[in-house]
Amino acid sequence: MILLRNGGCIFTMEDLQIRLQLPKKPTEMQLRTIEDCFRDIPIEEILHGLKFAKNRWSAKDAGILKVGRKSIIQKEVHSVTNEQAQWRLKNWKMMISNYRRRGYSYPTISRIKKILVEKSKKKSK
Repeated sequence: MILLRNGGCIFTMEDLQIRLQLPKKPTEMQLRTIEDCFRDIPIEEILHGLKFAKNRWSAKDAGILKVGRKSIIQKEVHSVTNEQAQWRLKNWKMMISNYRRRGYSYPTISRIKKILVEKSKKKSK
């Protein structure tokens, strides 16, 4: 639909409605936020975000969602001794394949390596 106002054109879209069945009633603020998102964000971006959220929810529900990168790194290097750090660095290709099999990203793996290098330089107590 095109409206003419003061000699200029204003393009408007017909209002579309989406009907959803939700497990519980959203608050008024949540409804306004959803409406704002649908008004301001392109549909393609909304669908990408919903797909991401659904995959994250499924992983969380299945118990396979990886927690934050910092805690993954701390879990890997927390109680590693100087000798263990040196061994891991000597066998780094094997360690990379193990980390990738667990689903760690390359930035996470490089952060683990950085801490292992620091630990390998420290004297054993």
